[in-house]
Amino acid sequence: MGSLLLIVGLVSCDDWLEVNNDPNTATQSEASVASRLPWIQHHCAYAYGSAGTRVGYMTGMLTSVSDYSSSAENMHNYMPIWDPIYGISTTPYQHWFVGAACNLQDLIDAAEAEGAYHYIGAALTIHAYGYMLMTDWYGEMPYTQAVGPYLTPEYDDGKTIFEGCIDKLDEALTYFEMTQAAEATPLKEGDSWNDGDVDKWKAMVYGLKARWLNNLSKKSSYDMQAILAALEKAPTSNALNTIIHHVNESGDTSSDVLAGDPLKTSYLFDSAAWSDHVRLTKYYTDLFEYVQPDGTVVYDPRREKLLPMNQHYDEQGNSFFMVTQGVDVIGTEILLEGGPRTQAYDTNSKTYSVSATGREADTLFVTLKNVCCAQGGAPNESFYQSADGTILSTGTYYTRPESPTDIVCYPEMCFIKAEVYFRQGNKGQALSAYKAGVQAHLEMMNEKLTSYGTDNNPGKIPMDEDEISKFLASDCLAQTEAELTMAEIMKQKFIAMTFTQQTWNDVRRFNYSAGNIADFGVVYPGLERPTGMSATAATMKFPGTSKTDDNYWWRRMQHCSHEMNYNNAQLVKSNPKALELDIWSVNVWWDSDEE
Repeated sequence: MGSLLLIVGLVSCDDWLEVNNDPNTATQSEASVASRLPWIQHHCAYAYGSAGTRVGYMTGMLTSVSDYSSSAENMHNYMPIWDPIYGISTTPYQHWFVGAACNLQDLIDAAEAEGAYHYIGAALTIHAYGYMLMTDWYGEMPYTQAVGPYLTPEYDDGKTIFEGCIDKLDEALTYFEMTQAAEATPLKEGDSWNDGDVDKWKAMVYGLKARWLNNLSKKSSYDMQAILAALEKAPTSNALNTIIHHVNESGDTSSDVLAGDPLKTSYLFDSAAWSDHVRLTKYYTDLFEYVQPDGTVVYDPRREKLLPMNQHYDEQGNSFFMVTQGVDVIGTEILLEGGPRTQAYDTNSKTYSVSATGREADTLFVTLKNVCCAQGGAPNESFYQSADGTILSTGTYYTRPESPTDIVCYPEMCFIKAEVYFRQGNKGQALSAYKAGVQAHLEMMNEKLTSYGTDNNPGKIPMDEDEISKFLASDCLAQTEAELTMAEIMKQKFIAMTFTQQTWNDVRRFNYSAGNIADFGVVYPGLERPTGMSATAATMKFPGTSKTDDNYWWRRMQHCSHEMNYNNAQLVKSNPKALELDIWSVNVWWDSDEE
């Protein structure tokens, strides 16, 4: 694991990733702390964002229209049918180690030299954030010997990495509490996440600590009081959220050196909505529908924002938008039948179709695709259009080029608190925290939707406040202690944390739909393995025969080719199943009751 330093010059706080074209400046030894930090942040967040897309497949949110019988080894072909290959785990690894981790010590050294202690705090926080993703992802990983002088670094176990990351958070806090030297570079000059707001950074640190300590829920050492203590200093309102606000700019023409994507677009757009492959599943779209006793359906106000829509015309030529239906990859054999198929739009008849006879229903599945400026899209409206201007996809709140990336936010903190209080039997406090989490996510989304200031894309129009109020007071949500369940808490957290790594962590903690954690029952009802799962995957990669078998479910990633090719001996030593087909179903350290 060598060192690669990616340096840019900053024009202003709004232009963090403008490329410095002067070859005589910004060398590894001379680069300023303000030019180092945003690149490290970019690659760390890209690792996390690209991991989130893959989580969508593993947690029943996403599927693909690719040809599943194809021999082409790519993510979109193999992840929907749970027949993964090692190549799917490469991007998060590359962005973390090549773009971020190997540059952290240089940033710390440069910051130490000028007394820029807040940059050190940021570097230590990012260190913890990235390495925790790696152990969430792979289990064992080079850590204490990583990005150093070792050509073949030894692997550390999950417990060592986990505890090391917690220690880094504590160390970061000490630097955030320091007063920077008078001549030191203000954090605001280089911080693309929190604009130099140290209070937000400290809240982020405590939020990460609460998140990670809560991930130990299977351990006897699970400490609920420590979690609640961390939550007291974590984000206590949306004002303390750490969110990356991406932009879709016509001048964003420089490609990311590792991914080839524009520099300022959202990571979920880059990895999930750049092409026309990806669709949402019925499991996910059903989360926004509440069937009433009389058979009518009440919809979550977030439905038209978190699900894509496309434009249709009635017989009189009037335009309307249709929300996507979800692909039923669990209850049907659609993945075994060559579906779902890619739809085509006829500008003359203004109708949608697919090429295969008998697959007309596939036109109901709207793609996530949007278009950024680099693809010819407009800066303020990134929806996917046909030649006649018909909108083929509005995109979704989290997958447009200009969508936000949530790092640590108040809604998650509410749901962690609700879970902990529910475990303690304090149903009243759990209910209050649960309701606060739902409301906070609605408000957080509406604040962002309002900032767009557009009415051209119905998916970007703010939700109606009266509709929000009615929903919050309705039977769609738990209104009493008796109605509150762990499943309901985790459902709302699942929605609020769409396409994030933490969603997979939570699903693993509760064993998907096995229903064998404490007395909570089935926490993720309906979240089953896909019906189109290949025989190889079912018998060799996930060989468990019962839902209560740990190895029935997707538990980790197999290491990517870099470790296999260049550090194979240490990889083999790290886990007896490291190169076996069933490594995908082996629990990572925090996902078991072994201390």
